[in-house]
Amino acid sequence: MAQDENAVRVRTLFLSDLHLGTKGCQAGALLDFLKTYDADTIYLVGDIVDGWRLKSGWYWPQAHNDVVQKLMRKVRKGARLIYLPGNHDEFLRDYIGVNLGGIELADYAVHETADGKRYLVIHGDQFDLVVRHARWLALLGDGAYSTALFINTYLNIVRRRLGLTYWSLSSWAKLKVKNAVNYISRFEELLAAEARRQEADGVICGHIHHAIMHDRFSVAYVNTGDWVEPCTAVVEHYDGSFELIRWTDRQREPARDQGLVDVKISERAA
Repeated sequence: MAQDENAVRVRTLFLSDLHLGTKGCQAGALLDFLKTYDADTIYLVGDIVDGWRLKSGWYWPQAHNDVVQKLMRKVRKGARLIYLPGNHDEFLRDYIGVNLGGIELADYAVHETADGKRYLVIHGDQFDLVVRHARWLALLGDGAYSTALFINTYLNIVRRRLGLTYWSLSSWAKLKVKNAVNYISRFEELLAAEARRQEADGVICGHIHHAIMHDRFSVAYVNTGDWVEPCTAVVEHYDGSFELIRWTDRQREPARDQGLVDVKISERAA
């Protein structure tokens, strides 16, 4: 497969929760990432386009177009692209099973790694009880999250002027508020149970904007995070190992780009 000059070549790339169509999407950072990495297969694990927000007001700057064009350019050069819609781009679920210009649309996928392991790949909103049974509450939570991002933007402008690093209000709340911690734990447990039910070795998902890799529930759990705040992605290397990339950290510490750390899931377990 043809690739960008000097790009890092990986077997598989997993991206989720880009939220194109919102002011919170870090499209510039994402474009830099896509220029740095090429993959044989790309999974878009839901909430790529934010249909919820676009319904309430159109926002689609050139940078968001550039991301889409970059992904399509990778498809034209030979990459396989599989799009698994989430709750924010659920309008695309009407086209499950259709191939749109080289983009394969599916509800979920089973990915086989280079070392023969099977992973369920799914956005994860199907296992979010709030989204499934109280949509109004999910919309309310989405509004609260947007407010936190708005506050966080100006807070970090001040922090930069003081020479301090980026700090995430929403991530802090997720880890400190008991109900949020319980919600994340329950979500992970349900996804791990579904992976076991499908006799898979693990699950790769998105949805809750909490990037992590562990095997606390007897199967591997991988969450790709998002491109609204921490800017994270997961790659599979050619030996079957996975790496969680925190792109914002990579940009702050360019020396780390000189050597990738290939770590098996089991070695990352907490």
